[in-house]
Amino acid sequence: MSVEDIKKRFVNEIKLRAYDDKYIDKNEEREILQIAISLGVSIESARAALIQVCDEHSYIMESVIIKQIKDQVETAASNDGKVDQKEFELIFGNIKRSMQGKKNDREVKKMIILVMEDTGNNKIKKGWFSDWYSALKKDLGMS
Repeated sequence: MSVEDIKKRFVNEIKLRAYDDKYIDKNEEREILQIAISLGVSIESARAALIQVCDEHSYIMESVIIKQIKDQVETAASNDGKVDQKEFELIFGNIKRSMQGKKNDREVKKMIILVMEDTGNNKIKKGWFSDWYSALKKDLGMS
């Protein structure tokens, strides 16, 4: 296969997986990268190409969104080690915009909570009479 054929195949694999929802989840990303590796492309080159194709076609990559969530949660927690409700809502608004309607509000909130718990940044500031985080997790069916 020529370099041009490899590029064309790779772009087609990406388009195929993002065809219906314009969203590349972690499993689809892994499949795409495995195909690239089997074609002799390095993982770094394949990932860079994947990001480029997604940008060009306005596809959303779940791994990029998760990185944004991690960065924003770490920033929110950096001042006092806790995330308050306003900070959570700000992160939610930012990620919802980044998602461009690919996930609903519940799914976005669940993603944020999962990242908070996976990174250990799930210490929260409670209100005077409420525990907003526990109530939110319960509402989302995560408690």
